[in-house]
Amino acid sequence: MNINDILERVRRRELDTASAAELLRTPAYDDLGYAMVDHQRSLRTGESEVIYCAGKTPGQIAGIFQNMISRGAKNILATRADAEAYRSVAEHVPDIQYHASARIITLRRAPQTVREHGILVACAGTSDLPVADEAAVTAEFLGNRVERISDVGVAGLHRLLSKLDGVRRADVIIVAAGMEGALASVVGGLTDKPVIAVPTSVGYGASFGGLAALLAMLNCCASGVGVVNIDNGFGAAFLANSIVRLAEKYAKS
Repeated sequence: MNINDILERVRRRELDTASAAELLRTPAYDDLGYAMVDHQRSLRTGESEVIYCAGKTPGQIAGIFQNMISRGAKNILATRADAEAYRSVAEHVPDIQYHASARIITLRRAPQTVREHGILVACAGTSDLPVADEAAVTAEFLGNRVERISDVGVAGLHRLLSKLDGVRRADVIIVAAGMEGALASVVGGLTDKPVIAVPTSVGYGASFGGLAALLAMLNCCASGVGVVNIDNGFGAAFLANSIVRLAEKYAKS
């Protein structure tokens, strides 16, 4: 239970002040030995802690899930999770969902309002889909309206041009592309909205595992294009979510 929840329960007279004070003395994190689980990150950043599963054992991932739930978490996002991790968590938390292509586990127990502003996730080729899916699933989990466009790379530019309505509707655009990463520059030249480029590790030998696409995107000719790290669909979605959240905040003020 975070501070806001405690104060809200006091306001509704579901909790007396002595009990609230005791809860507020509870540490803001739990030390599991292998992880320091941060239970008040949402108060600082607006979003709860996300579990990064790569390098963790299935048992450790399940333990973090159980700890977060025991401290009142209703919605949990875990990235870079394989099927073994999913099965381990599902033994203890059967209502989770596994998004195989995105390698994401989600738990949704609390309803979430979908923001009016929208995020477009576009990928250059089918081989870029896992990264694009990571971005899309993350953005949706964070409460955004997400539209997807797939396989619109510059080798067949007419495919992107046939989807311009989606480009115009979006408030933020995420572009995942490997090879030479040219799609981000093309999209940036077609819109006045922020474009977040995600270089992917897709490509032949001289792509150097996505380094060629990363450098091309950093040298993008179009203005208004920002770049995250190679294959970092999650980071792109989190940044897009921050932009949309601020846009919504100031639109209401």
